[in-house]
Amino acid sequence: MKDRLEDIGIAELTDRQLEQLCEMGERAARAYILSKIPRKHISTLNITIDTQGSKPVTVNVEIEIELSQSMKGFNVDELAKQATEKAFDAAKQYLRELSCKSAK
Repeated sequence: MKDRLEDIGIAELTDRQLEQLCEMGERAARAYILSKIPRKHISTLNITIDTQGSKPVTVNVEIEIELSQSMKGFNVDELAKQATEKAFDAAKQYLRELSCKSAK
């Protein structure tokens, strides 16, 4: 299911709101990954979140994870997929909060 900005009922987002949206998503993805894998077992962790447009806004999430040799059998693709979902969930929650504030 795709949520569009108009469906959530938000006016056009400012640059600051778009920046906060990306930060919220990045924090959620990073927190999820670090809750599953100790930092010492992560060789590379790059999380990129960007937006296109401001009404409707399109959010893109890219996660690159490389684990140490000791984590060889761990399913990195599934971890990245779940972390991406957490980033999108955080972005949607942020947009809903903005919607509630703009309705007041």
